Amino acid sequence: MTKNIASEIIQKYEPVEEVKEARQMSIEGFTRYLCSSDCQLFNNEYEKVYQDMNHPLNDYFISSSHNTYLISDQLVGPSDIWGYVSALIKGCRCLEIDCWDGSHNEPVVYHGYTLTSKLLFKTVIQVIYKYAFITSDYPVVLSLENHCSPLQQEVMADILQFILGDSLLSDMLDDFPDKLPSPEALKFKILVRNKKIGGTLAETRERKNSDKRGQVQEFEEYEEIDQDEEEEKVKESESLLILKDNPEKETESRSRIALPRFRKKKVKVALALSDLVIYTKAEKFRSFHYSRLYQEFNESNSIAESEARKLSKLAAHEFVLHTVKFITRIYPRATRTDSSNFNPQEFWNVGCQMVALNFQTPGMPMDLQNGKFLDNGNSGYILKPQFLRDIETKFNPNEVLENNNPVTLMIRLISGIQLPPSSLSSSNTANTLVMIQIFGVPIDEVKRQTRVIKRNAFSPRWNETFTFIIQVPELALIRFVVENQNRITGNEFLGQYTLPVLCMNKGYRHVPLFSKVGQSLEPAALFIYVWYVR
Repeated sequence: MTKNIASEIIQKYEPVEEVKEARQMSIEGFTRYLCSSDCQLFNNEYEKVYQDMNHPLNDYFISSSHNTYLISDQLVGPSDIWGYVSALIKGCRCLEIDCWDGSHNEPVVYHGYTLTSKLLFKTVIQVIYKYAFITSDYPVVLSLENHCSPLQQEVMADILQFILGDSLLSDMLDDFPDKLPSPEALKFKILVRNKKIGGTLAETRERKNSDKRGQVQEFEEYEEIDQDEEEEKVKESESLLILKDNPEKETESRSRIALPRFRKKKVKVALALSDLVIYTKAEKFRSFHYSRLYQEFNESNSIAESEARKLSKLAAHEFVLHTVKFITRIYPRATRTDSSNFNPQEFWNVGCQMVALNFQTPGMPMDLQNGKFLDNGNSGYILKPQFLRDIETKFNPNEVLENNNPVTLMIRLISGIQLPPSSLSSSNTANTLVMIQIFGVPIDEVKRQTRVIKRNAFSPRWNETFTFIIQVPELALIRFVVENQNRITGNEFLGQYTLPVLCMNKGYRHVPLFSKVGQSLEPAALFIYVWYVR
């Protein structure tokens, strides 16, 4: 630290004029400095967009939500435009819209075949247009779950073009006729993700401004057959046991078990809506082999959580090679009717770009989501590590070798500052403890815990040191969780903070805490010392 920097800190934080004039700092001034944003754990260099945004879209992790219109459960909960507003303000860049035929030729948005309430498609698009670029300048993808008749698909196309205007990407960019554009090239653009008919992007351009009304194409699509969840778990367990006991059957098992089962169904698509799909054509995933042979650069896949998990366990390297080339979206299984979430880390580990979560449901998965996308200015786009972008990559998250240039991380957890009181205690005291969790590739995942400080949430002191060896720090997140120990009902959550390991500042730092629903609990914080080397 230079004298000039020290002088700036004194001028900024020292409250006593006489001390400030003497170019000194009192205890009060030093305390203000330690608790300021200049001493926060998250490195403020990463609070702005700093990564190269000129790579193709498939080279980025993209903040994505599932059933964005829901603000509660998946069966009887309300649909609300606040779901879209909230997600966009959080930096989400891929929104899901379930579209169904409505009365008076007005398409509606809701969770089909349930009692969830309905929104007008027109209203949803108006809200998205208003809030799309409040938090981030980079492109928004509208992932349409389209169940509308061709007639109402044409209404949808009219609404998209009329409301979004020039913000809607409705033609390929001249510099990107055969490859995906970059987030930089698509700044302030909204892309439609839907099924597409009518040939190539060049043919789509030739039809621009022509009358497409009444032009419909019916085709057969492979639809994944729903399987009982428990049956899937049993099959998966049996498969893993087979592989452990008989390695020779690995190739056969992968091809037999890791692939979904399909049936054919007929789909009608209106050309007017189809021609608004440019770089984000939705294509049903069949197998890695099929994609390698036939999938086009602008085709992306959606894979259900359960199927994706099997693929990530049984064919992780093939999964990584797939996501190097193609945008892949993972979504929660249908049985999560309570809008619960899966752990997104396992799918980031294999390079999946769009890991879609239920943003309305707080908990560890959303803490990881929010923490990961703090990086790169909360832009909703994070450049994937080189080993997840290289077409010749050998990376397999399940087979990471030890001593592969790891990071050694040391954290001394010193104390807590005005931690949230327990809601279970009549005296509002808490038996406080802190858990430090590392999320990443399987070999890196670990949880450590401090001792319990009895009846003190105001200023508990631990002075405990923890050391972590992290083999793949580029994918690692660290989560601090403060709890109130309760041996009868289970520990009570008091606050948490999650961020990427490589976004941490070194030295003495304060860790801000957030509630279960993501609200700041300021001035509650942890005081720690951090150091790491590679």
